[in-house]
Amino acid sequence: MERGERGNGGGGGGRFFQRRKPCRFCVDKAPIDFKDVGLLRNFLTERGRIVPRRISGNCLQHQRVLTVAVKRARQIALVSFAEER
Repeated sequence: MERGERGNGGGGGGRFFQRRKPCRFCVDKAPIDFKDVGLLRNFLTERGRIVPRRISGNCLQHQRVLTVAVKRARQIALVSFAEER
């Protein structure tokens, strides 16, 4: 093997990264409201966990607002804390 080559065929060695998705709330200028259950469910997994921002594509500010909105919606029972069986 030449210097710097690896036999795994995957290439890149972690140097390649995909372009980040633009924040949905920054692009649309849409407000985040804890009463909008349909919007909040898009950012929850089937088990009821909040999707991290590296997956959802939200910016830091909107991810924080979204997290607070989900927690408020859980407190008044608009969104469940865990999966329904």
